[in-house]
Amino acid sequence: MKLSPKRILSIIAISILLASLTILAVYLKNVADYKKAVKDISFGKIEISNVPDGVYLGECDVNFIYAKVKVTVQNGRITDIDLLEHKNERGKSAEIIIEKIMENQIIDVDAISGATNSSVVIEKAVENALADSESEKSE
Repeated sequence: MKLSPKRILSIIAISILLASLTILAVYLKNVADYKKAVKDISFGKIEISNVPDGVYLGECDVNFIYAKVKVTVQNGRITDIDLLEHKNERGKSAEIIIEKIMENQIIDVDAISGATNSSVVIEKAVENALADSESEKSE
């Protein structure tokens, strides 16, 4: 049985449509998972004044947004935060949150408007760096 060109085009069009719908469904699921991961981030109470002097690495990854930081602590104060990596959607403006953390000497500061999710991920990366200050320090 020979298929007509019209039938072949119909099969191809339906196949493309189904593939597109599958890709869209996977993408929407990933977006939903990412939003839930950001929403589920919570912050502990880290007393920065109790963190030993040193340089600490931390990261936070919620799929669409990723941050890796290097945090320097001296004399019970955060003296420097280097944002080593920041994968973001539209959250580049959140990078100013580092200055707010250092200025206030607390991790959970107000998020940057328009870049809330990136702000939260950067803050969590800083917290993760300091959370286990007993662990091996970076060089």
